[in-house]
Amino acid sequence: MSRNKASTMDTDLQKVFGNPVPELYEAASGTDAPRALARALELRSFLALTEEQVARVRDRVHGDMDPERDMGELSADTLRFDAQWLEAALEARDGYRVALGALLRTMPPPDRQARPVRTAQLRATATLRPSAAPATQRAGAARSRRP
Repeated sequence: MSRNKASTMDTDLQKVFGNPVPELYEAASGTDAPRALARALELRSFLALTEEQVARVRDRVHGDMDPERDMGELSADTLRFDAQWLEAALEARDGYRVALGALLRTMPPPDRQARPVRTAQLRATATLRPSAAPATQRAGAARSRRP
């Protein structure tokens, strides 16, 4: 995907995962890579690609609007199409930023990510004193009401 293109959220990724983006891609290629890292990098790649599209349309519109350009070459249809394209690219960029931001907010701090969670297995060790009287067959049965 867009590993080499910068994105506006690269700094956030580095803060959460604790490494620069190229190292994160390297880590994500391993077999024991966290799924959250793979998803974050996938969103990051989509974001970088979308931001590149926004920049291309912006630059094209700026070129079309250059004061040195011949006014006869200016086309309202072309500008309208570029405006639609820019709107779609900006909407996609915003969606990827929101999704990636939400994912990064749910991540644990970098110092706690690598440690597996361990739970203590408690054992109850108690001996029961033998009962003085044997249990009746009806032990635990509901008592019937008397009329």
